[in-house]
Amino acid sequence: MPDTHPHIIPVTVPQGASPNVLAQAQQTAKTWGLAFDAQAKTGLVLLQSEHHLALKQLDEPKVGEVLVDFASDALTFRRLHGGGKKEAIAKAVGLKGQVGISVLDATAGLGRDAFVLASLGCKLQLIERSPVVAALLADGLQRAIHSDELASWLPQRMTLLHGIAIEIMTTWTAERPEVVYLDPMFPHRKKSAAVKKEMRLFQQLLGPDEDADALLKPALALALKRVVVKRPAGAPYLANQKPQIEMQGKANRFDIYTLHP
Repeated sequence: MPDTHPHIIPVTVPQGASPNVLAQAQQTAKTWGLAFDAQAKTGLVLLQSEHHLALKQLDEPKVGEVLVDFASDALTFRRLHGGGKKEAIAKAVGLKGQVGISVLDATAGLGRDAFVLASLGCKLQLIERSPVVAALLADGLQRAIHSDELASWLPQRMTLLHGIAIEIMTTWTAERPEVVYLDPMFPHRKKSAAVKKEMRLFQQLLGPDEDADALLKPALALALKRVVVKRPAGAPYLANQKPQIEMQGKANRFDIYTLHP
């Protein structure tokens, strides 16, 4: 995901934060190359509280906050009752009859699709370009270590890489992933009130992926078995390249580019 103005998003703390939370916020800012501003009163911020890190719009208190919570009710329900290997994303990456597929999620975002695949036994590497979103992901992965439900499997199956996906894929030296998964940010044309709070904050933070088309070529060169691209229903093919398989859903479509060694 592009992040053209990372310096504008400071890390801050709630009023009356403890010295421990202050120190944590300063460390978060240092780790991800962000500014720390304990006095921030307006705009988008990364809010470090005692329990988690969250993206918050201080000018819109009713909007809520965006965080990465792999133990949330929604993700727990999806993990336990979401259809397992019958889920569209599981079919798209080719999980049928396979165990422990290696997947590179090159546009990680909040890591939800990666989490679903990890819960089905895949080994994920996640690339996130935005230091703000990477900080949220790292916070979510860190908290998963202390979760009774997740600690035994999630940390071993999800690894975060911070950087520009095109560069990382082009200079890849580790073992090649069987699948590369791409879900570039797509411009939302709906009125802002109709778009989920999370997407609104993300659009404000990141905007659409202007170089999304350029992801396909290095992904096809790197993946061993297939590249899977998630697109909104009705969106054009990535780089105008027709896939071998299209899996149509109500809101999204999976374009699958199969590779033969």
